[in-house]
Amino acid sequence: MAAPLAPMAWAAPGDPIDIRRGANNSFTRLEFAGPVGSRARIRQDGVNVVIRLGSTAAPDVSLIRINPPPGVEAVETRAVSGATEIVLTLAEGVTVRSGQADGATFLNIYEPGAEAAMGPAERATVVPVAMTAEGDTLSLNFNWGQPTPAAVFRRGDAVWIVFDGSARLDLEQPAAGLGPARSIRWVRGDDFTAVRVEAPSSAQPSARSEGGRWIVTLGGTPEAPDSNITLARDEDSGPSALAAAVPGATRILWIQDPTVGDRIGVITAAGPSKGLPLERRLVDMTLLPTAQGLALTPTVDDLTVNIAGDLVRISRPAGLTMSDPTDELQRVEARPGPRAAPMPAMILADWSDTGEGGFSARYRELQASATHEAGEGDNAPVEARLALARFLVGSGLHYEAIGVLNALVQSNPAMAGQAEVRGLRGAARAAIGRLAEAQADFASGPLMNDGSAAIWRGYIAARQAQWDVARSAFAEGRAAVDSFPAVWRARFALAHAEAALHQDDKAAAQALVEYALSQGIGPREQLAVRLMQARLIEADGDTVRAHRIYQAVARAPFEDLAVPASLNAARLDLAAGTITPAQAIERMEPLRWRWRGDATELEVIRTLGDVYLGQGLYRQALEVLRGAGDRLPNLPQSAELQADLANAFRALFLEGAADGLQPIQAVGLFEDFRELTPPGAEGDEMVRRLSRRLVDLDLLDRAAALLEYQVENRLDGVAAASVATDAASIRLMNREPQRALEDIWQSRTTLLPTALQTERRALEARALMMLGRLDHALEVLGNDTSPDANAVRADVFWKQQRWGDAAGLYEASLGPRWQTPTTRLSADEETRVIRTGIGYSLAQDNPALTRLRDQYQPFLANARNRDAMELALAGPGDLSGIRDTQRLAQTIDTFAGWVSRARAAFRAQLEAESASRAA
Repeated sequence: MAAPLAPMAWAAPGDPIDIRRGANNSFTRLEFAGPVGSRARIRQDGVNVVIRLGSTAAPDVSLIRINPPPGVEAVETRAVSGATEIVLTLAEGVTVRSGQADGATFLNIYEPGAEAAMGPAERATVVPVAMTAEGDTLSLNFNWGQPTPAAVFRRGDAVWIVFDGSARLDLEQPAAGLGPARSIRWVRGDDFTAVRVEAPSSAQPSARSEGGRWIVTLGGTPEAPDSNITLARDEDSGPSALAAAVPGATRILWIQDPTVGDRIGVITAAGPSKGLPLERRLVDMTLLPTAQGLALTPTVDDLTVNIAGDLVRISRPAGLTMSDPTDELQRVEARPGPRAAPMPAMILADWSDTGEGGFSARYRELQASATHEAGEGDNAPVEARLALARFLVGSGLHYEAIGVLNALVQSNPAMAGQAEVRGLRGAARAAIGRLAEAQADFASGPLMNDGSAAIWRGYIAARQAQWDVARSAFAEGRAAVDSFPAVWRARFALAHAEAALHQDDKAAAQALVEYALSQGIGPREQLAVRLMQARLIEADGDTVRAHRIYQAVARAPFEDLAVPASLNAARLDLAAGTITPAQAIERMEPLRWRWRGDATELEVIRTLGDVYLGQGLYRQALEVLRGAGDRLPNLPQSAELQADLANAFRALFLEGAADGLQPIQAVGLFEDFRELTPPGAEGDEMVRRLSRRLVDLDLLDRAAALLEYQVENRLDGVAAASVATDAASIRLMNREPQRALEDIWQSRTTLLPTALQTERRALEARALMMLGRLDHALEVLGNDTSPDANAVRADVFWKQQRWGDAAGLYEASLGPRWQTPTTRLSADEETRVIRTGIGYSLAQDNPALTRLRDQYQPFLANARNRDAMELALAGPGDLSGIRDTQRLAQTIDTFAGWVSRARAAFRAQLEAESASRAA
């Protein structure tokens, strides 16, 4: 029989509550069948739909809970008196209908607008399926019309064919029957289509893709897939997991087996075919044999399956339960050597024992055993090599231990998943400061929940100044601390104390320091503890006692301890006033080179930079702070140092600290550290401040170049247009009209503010006028009658000897200035008055000239150029006067006045922006 499952029965036949699900293009239907399910009662309570079932046995709603129907936000079950209720929470706008049909209670769920839009039954996507049966072989040819990911696998007496796409199958039983198959059923889900073929286990499936077709064959001689799916342990990216390489994997679908009643996880993949030839049974799941794609049945509830590119990662929150990589290796009798610790990341005190023969004899003995063992092949035991690694770690020969363990993993990659290998290697890496590599070892799956590994994670976090993480990890592994050797107990306590001190938990830090001192440690470790003790004492305010301890530790022959002690002693001396800043710098500078590569180096640089800044030695401060670069990016102190550098630069060029420098010095400092310019408005304001200072000193070329660099390298859009406008204005002040035009034209953009457009238009027209392109300048100005545009237009008219037009615009620009004769005219105003008079004279507009004379005669007494102004207001009386007026017209220039106005406007704009930022 070949027929659709409409809807598909998800529950096992005969269940008292049989929950089914189906869908078409208009709605999703849930059916509740079976002796109990068919008597379900459905009611709607606000956004909730409640299905009441007359049984206290909780129904299996895993399918609709894991993959809710469209329009359903949540699915919950709750026990009520004598019954169970399933509660569906609907999304906004979703509608439902319920009723009885075909011996079941149904619930139709319509997404917003779907019910109203329903008309005649819509035709679903149809995929024709050609079936051919010959003897013991059945072939199914699915013509999707386009490449469609699929999965094909067998489970028990059924072969499943699952497609990553929803369609109705046009599947008709051939006259010759179904060959080896007993029945074929199919179901269309919201986003998938599944076919279930019942066939004996002798009818093995094979699959191949041909463009938009999938050909699945049951029986006969099965064809191997084009490639096999490979499986590998994945313990480097979190909890233990299994990674399957499935090229073209698209999605994970969870379907329910109607015969067994459990879930099957199906991973569909694009062609060509790739499969898993054999079943793989693990504690947490079973991987089914497949002809295409991947399929699994979980035995736990918290199994997770994720697809990342061509890798399918299968795991659990606490990791999969998998066998130890050493289980398949040869077994040998225990050989003499350091015994394994009870925890994989633990170091034992007796690992460094050398016996009567001393270190060399012991080392040669263990090395010989390890070499012999390695020569026995890939399946050789590993105990001798692990014993050598333990001895090296216990003896403090961490580089050598890492080499032994890396060689072991290289010869047998499975050992990368062995807990002790990761624990030993992580401990050795942490001991020599390879913190990132050690962190990767301790984050691997086998060590995720191990107490000894937690101690190392806390130690690493403290070294990286991640104080919260450190304290949490130390607390997690506290039960394992006392099993480590005394030297490591002290080091762990010291790291924990530092984390506590940074969190202002002085009591805990003091207790940890006392614990470290009680461990019977050597001189070096004692000095390290004393250094921490001095910091605690300083934090309590007793700087005199702390200073004495710092000075004592500073004389130690251990640079990693002497350098921070010397720094703190100099810092306290400077704070107490016993040394001058210059003396402090002299003491601190050598410390930069005595110890490098960790947080101590960064602390020296930060402290020295602060001293330089306090003394106004800005270049030295920036050079010191910048010198550290980002060589230690994983340390929080690195971010703090970069913040210090940025703040120092900001204080210099935005908050006025560099205002005391000569402008040339300030610009030189800025250009030497230009990469520190902050993005956005703050960086723009820095550059504008500098350029203003240069303009004030008439260093116009340097000022414009500074702004142009910003436009070319840092800005775009409106910001670039605004800064380019300033650059163009400065170029015009410097009588460089062609370069001003380039600044304007190269920064053109759309949607500029009106005021900025007006300013740019006037500058462009002025540049064109200076180049002698007078008609073009007027075309640019167009109908713009703003004051800036009229000022340029007046100058253009003047150059065109349109005297009357120019004079009218000059007079209009003066406005009611004539009404305040007690205030002396500015040089620019005086020039415009003179040009107005000359213009009216040459245009022979006597009434206008008379009006101008009456208005501005009172200003003659205080005029800067009295003779020129008097001649302009008097007008030409004869031919000689006309010639004098024409000569005067050629000498009176408005350019200086425009430059003066431009300088003032530039300065006012910057001051206004600064004031708005301060507010």
